[in-house]
Amino acid sequence: MSEANPLEEILIEEAPVGHDFIVGPILKTLVLFSLPTLGTNLLQSFGMTANAIWIGQLLGEDALAATASANMIMFLAFTAVWGFSLATNVKMGQFFGARDVVSARRSFGTGIGFCVGLSLIVAVAGWIFTEEVLTLLSTPVQIRQFAADYLRITFISMPFSTFSMLIAVGLRSVGDAKTPFYAMILTSVIGTALNPFLILGIGPFPELGITGSALTMTLANFIGALAMIAWIYWRDLPLRLRGSEFAFLLTERDELKYVITKGVPMGAMMVITSSATLVMLGLVNREGALTAAAYGAMIQVWNYIQMPAMAVSITVSAMAAQNIGAGRHDRVAQTVAAGLGVSAALTISLFVILIALADIILSLFLGKGSSAIPLAEHIQLVTSWAYIFNGLMMIMVGVLRSYGVVVISLVISALSLYAGRLAFYFLLYPAIGAEALWLSFDFGAAMALVLTWLAYSRGKWRLGFGLPKTASFSLKAVPG
Repeated sequence: MSEANPLEEILIEEAPVGHDFIVGPILKTLVLFSLPTLGTNLLQSFGMTANAIWIGQLLGEDALAATASANMIMFLAFTAVWGFSLATNVKMGQFFGARDVVSARRSFGTGIGFCVGLSLIVAVAGWIFTEEVLTLLSTPVQIRQFAADYLRITFISMPFSTFSMLIAVGLRSVGDAKTPFYAMILTSVIGTALNPFLILGIGPFPELGITGSALTMTLANFIGALAMIAWIYWRDLPLRLRGSEFAFLLTERDELKYVITKGVPMGAMMVITSSATLVMLGLVNREGALTAAAYGAMIQVWNYIQMPAMAVSITVSAMAAQNIGAGRHDRVAQTVAAGLGVSAALTISLFVILIALADIILSLFLGKGSSAIPLAEHIQLVTSWAYIFNGLMMIMVGVLRSYGVVVISLVISALSLYAGRLAFYFLLYPAIGAEALWLSFDFGAAMALVLTWLAYSRGKWRLGFGLPKTASFSLKAVPG
């Protein structure tokens, strides 16, 4: 029998509520932590779908179209704070891995204070300039009022949504994925159940129309955030701030510098991804209404296809950050190996299921017997590789992010989504037509995967952390 590791005994004694990433089986921990994270993402998407169904059924197509415009604007607005929340998550994880709980709280406070403050500025500006934003987007006249009413309330909700997101991110960084999951269950139930009451004015509630739907989502996010705060203080979890620690919310210079310098490139990656999606949508629309309909249905499917890999990536990043803080770089390499295997297995399995049920699933969006279904099924088959590649890439991007290496991922994203994908499309379109559009997804994703692998395994950044010049690992070496 091997002798006990004194470091592991100390870490086990000081283990946080939830999963401890520094000791124990890596594969088992990764899977168990990823499941509630995946459930949270699924519930969030289901909640948005239910919201759209209520609006469409109770207020009609114009109101539903208005929410699409508003949601796109809000997604772009959230990119202003999402990158900073990721940077906060990394710093917290590193401190927590080093068992420096006070510094972890300081990072958490800085992230909360800065991101919520920034979201307040965006919310006020959005409320004031709602009409100008809708004009800039050439919003059709018939949905203009719906869009303005919905967007203004959605802007008001942004600080609450940001606050809720940051608490969930913070909990995951210290090994707790279940609390955000339970909070999302509560948020989804409230949002889904309360929607018709505020839209139609049932019972004691006023009739608010589309404004009522937006207000419902605001209230649901607020209650979900309060529930997580109550749980944190009731269980005395590591994130809780007390007494003089509330001064951490005023942001500390060194912590804020890290959040900004690392958060800006992370947020810029989301902007690049979003803008590239809009560019591809424009190219798809050139192919006509049938192709646009098929592509629109596939966007709905792709939203769910990416979720398992996203959940695993979030888990790998949190696990890596804690192990980096603890100086356990050997476990980081093993975590990457486990993450790549789990991501590939989940994504491939999901694709097999979706392909088998393609006709049934696509009929939900396009209608049974639609002539766009065969084209959508073809798009699904051709672009399958892209999402497998993306899932693997996200694992390594998550680990690079945990080491604070973010600019290279931004450059790779720009090169693959614009230079690579668009060059492939324009070069081959004259020869193979619209097929070049679908194959360009695979080419761009493969390019991003190869470049990210080179950056992770051979990048000069490794020398700054005393790591081997070239990364090497085996799935067989992963415990658990």
